[in-house]
Amino acid sequence: MKKRIAIIMGGYSSEYQISLKSGNVIYENLNPDKYTCYRIHIFKDKWVYVDANDAEYPINKHDFSVNVDNQMISFDCVFNAIHGTPGEDGSMQAYFELLNIPHTSCGMYQAALTFNKRDCLSVLKPYGIKTAASYYINLGDTIDEEAIINKVGLPCFVKANKAGSSFGITKVHEQPQLQKAIDVAFKEDDEIIIESYLDGMEVSVGVIIYQGETKVLPITEIVSENDFFDYEAKYLGKSQEITPARLTKDQETKVCKVAKKVYEVLKMTGFSRSEFIFKDGEPHLLEMNTVPGLTNESILPQQAAAAGISMHDLFDNAIEEALKDLP
Repeated sequence: MKKRIAIIMGGYSSEYQISLKSGNVIYENLNPDKYTCYRIHIFKDKWVYVDANDAEYPINKHDFSVNVDNQMISFDCVFNAIHGTPGEDGSMQAYFELLNIPHTSCGMYQAALTFNKRDCLSVLKPYGIKTAASYYINLGDTIDEEAIINKVGLPCFVKANKAGSSFGITKVHEQPQLQKAIDVAFKEDDEIIIESYLDGMEVSVGVIIYQGETKVLPITEIVSENDFFDYEAKYLGKSQEITPARLTKDQETKVCKVAKKVYEVLKMTGFSRSEFIFKDGEPHLLEMNTVPGLTNESILPQQAAAAGISMHDLFDNAIEEALKDLP
């Protein structure tokens, strides 16, 4: 019997449009001989199943089922394609774990931890993971610009602590720009992280569980046409994404080792994509994404292709991993 797969997409954050694209790519690439797939749109005002004719059927949040033509449908597994909240911050993971429905992303704690840049970096530092110098601000705190610049220097990056796709990020070159950058970040989140500028090659490293083993995918080098790898660079073609990255053997070995260590220290499962910048020959971790983009143009599928893993196999493996511990 074919497994019924709910592909959740959308979400409550600025990333919802990217999520819809990822979800539709998953829908198009899952094997119809093995799976019956359902596109589930998750928004603040509605949770609905969207059929092939774009008709909408409300999801019963009590058990995550849907009634279609007087037939109650429940799901064997959930494929999580929601970038940002509530799919990447632990909320949906906790919900599905309470309902005992397998899902393709990491656990609730891992999702919540990695979504919070400040907390994630703090947990990893004792394990020797190198990061940029940082300064934290919460909404309502007094802004001490001198203290910030003394800690992180200029230029620096002002980031929303819990946001993705480069929303709420500004590169600040001079002190008069700092307050405006802080205001931009606070539009995305009530917590901010301000980090020192690391001048070096930026790379993105995918790590997944593939056929039961932790696998580091071929590394992608990020060359942005803009001042940094912002939204335009990521999604509007203003960057080069070179896979495999033009690294020395020593650099490749170092960053693969660190990326795998981060994945294992955090007891990750499912997809992950971590961003690093090389400074003085050493990889410094910026952040980890646990629901990375899964469109045809996205970095992790590019990396999988370079490793000889097709979209079909990548997505099929994610479901198999999610289902393997079931009785």
